[in-house]
Amino acid sequence: MEEELLTNYKNIIMSTRAQVRFATREDGVSFSEHPDKIHAQFYVHSDGYPEGLGLDIAKSITDNISVGFGWEIEHVQTLHGDLEYIYYIWSDYDKETWISIFEDNSFPGYCEECDQLLPSKLDKCIFVGKPEQLITKYGSQLEESYYKLNTNEDG
Repeated sequence: MEEELLTNYKNIIMSTRAQVRFATREDGVSFSEHPDKIHAQFYVHSDGYPEGLGLDIAKSITDNISVGFGWEIEHVQTLHGDLEYIYYIWSDYDKETWISIFEDNSFPGYCEECDQLLPSKLDKCIFVGKPEQLITKYGSQLEESYYKLNTNEDG
């Protein structure tokens, strides 16, 4: 029986937007910083949080499971103002694949007093590691606690 993606277990799809970017592992380039160059980029409109998309990416790498439902191919220079997460998949020949996750708040603030847009206040790396480490950190979506995400007090 073919294994399903982890997000297939979700009952409610959330509009947590993300970009998945592919970068080459190079000496001197930190996994915890945005690289200067990427080779491909996808936009993901829903379920972009680490417990959803992050686990799907990690399971795709470790178990060769197909991923891509709802992904839109983008030009590498496309920017969005509505992202909550940016993922980097770092790979190269004869090197292990690593993943970085940045929590992003690209929405600029707005100052009503000065009538100006303010820069984003959040762009921090929240995870760097191998796919197996991402799975360990963000846990199994099959656990009961997963279904409690973003629900009201009644569950």
